[in-house]
Amino acid sequence: MKRLILIGGAMGVGKTAVSQELLRLLPEAVWLDGDWCWRMDPFRVTEARKRMALDNIAHLLGGFLDDEGYENVIFCWVMDRQEIIDAVLAPLAGKEFELFSFSLVCGPGTLESRLRRDVDAGLRTPDVIGRSLERLPLYGALDTEKIGTEGLSAAGAAQEIARRVAGE
Repeated sequence: MKRLILIGGAMGVGKTAVSQELLRLLPEAVWLDGDWCWRMDPFRVTEARKRMALDNIAHLLGGFLDDEGYENVIFCWVMDRQEIIDAVLAPLAGKEFELFSFSLVCGPGTLESRLRRDVDAGLRTPDVIGRSLERLPLYGALDTEKIGTEGLSAAGAAQEIARRVAGE
């Protein structure tokens, strides 16, 4: 049976790096980063754009799940509320797959340090630090398996997810 692997977490926690590693580890895998579905400049969030992003995500995930060539479908995004996860999954109702839902978490100090490196490198704007730190506690309330990334490499976190997906 196909597997849909959701990887959520605050900005800067390591979703992209872990997903890249997981793509390499899992057989017949495809990866979708939710941010790709609404990358824009300037980035302005509106209700219409949220709907558009979710429609884009549903279309791509549905296509990947329907494609016989993929066994593992990986999706990462900032999913900090259960209703976001539910909105991603709702259009996939009726499709057969096994769901694995993970949240990557770390301490505030680690998250801030990672984000400051990105800001210093010009990869992110300084406002991301406060926004991400505010969201960090929200992940504890989600119906997801938590993966602590504190002191864990992206490869190590991906290996842990791969083990859990394999039922080990």
